[in-house]
Amino acid sequence: MQAVKTTPQGITVMIEVSPKSDQFQITGYNEWRKTLEVKLKSPPTKGKANKELVKEFSSLTGRKTEIVGGHKSRQKTILIYDMDEKVFYKLLENFINF
Repeated sequence: MQAVKTTPQGITVMIEVSPKSDQFQITGYNEWRKTLEVKLKSPPTKGKANKELVKEFSSLTGRKTEIVGGHKSRQKTILIYDMDEKVFYKLLENFINF
């Protein structure tokens, strides 16, 4: 999966969000855009969707997470500190199949 890259701080993950969904959900991997597809409950106003994205990935990984690119876009890049790609893929197996 080309959406995940290792950095000195941890990993970056390229994400495409769909706000205003029924629930938070990681729905799959977009081969064409090379992004992880994520549905969010929050609307994209006043940073609510961004806060939900950071909160959910922090909760999922147990690590500090922040958005490092695409704050006002559907395509975002998040940084998950002190995370290994293999561990991240293992966590994602609960949501999607590669």
